[in-house]
Amino acid sequence: MDTNKALFDKDFVENLLPQKFPFVMVDKMFSFTETSIVSGFKIQENAVFFNNGYFVESGLIEHMAQSVALHTGYQFFLKQEPAPTGYIGSIKDVVIKQLPKLNDEIKTTVTILQEFGGITLVDVVTELNGVEIAKGQMKTVLAK
Repeated sequence: MDTNKALFDKDFVENLLPQKFPFVMVDKMFSFTETSIVSGFKIQENAVFFNNGYFVESGLIEHMAQSVALHTGYQFFLKQEPAPTGYIGSIKDVVIKQLPKLNDEIKTTVTILQEFGGITLVDVVTELNGVEIAKGQMKTVLAK
C-alpha cells in the first residue's frame, strides 16, 4: 500500500475522531491494517500546540494519541458502529528528538502490540521527511 498518498483527508479523518477543531492534531490517514495505522498532520499556525514557530512536545504527544484514536475510529467505521471515547492510560519511553515547524508535514506509524478488553498497547513513531523525530509507547483505554 502506498503510504505517500493519503487514503483519507482532513474532513473524513475529523469525523472519525472524538476531538473537534481546534483540538484536532491528525488530518490524514495513509494506511490502515488491523494492527497498524499511518497518519499525518500538517503543522498550521492555528494549531493549539503551535508556539514560537514550533509544534511543541505536548502537541506531538497529542498527535500520537489521536493517531491511536484514528485507528479505533476507523475500525468502528468499518463495522458501521459509533466509536467509543478513549483515554490515554499511560505514556512511557517518549523520546522527542526534533520539533516540527510551520507547514511541516509529520507522519506517524502506530503499531498495536497488544489489545485486550478495551485496553490497547501501542508503539508510536513520528517522522518528518522520513527521519524519526519522536517515538514512545502508549496504553489507551476505551470508555465503557
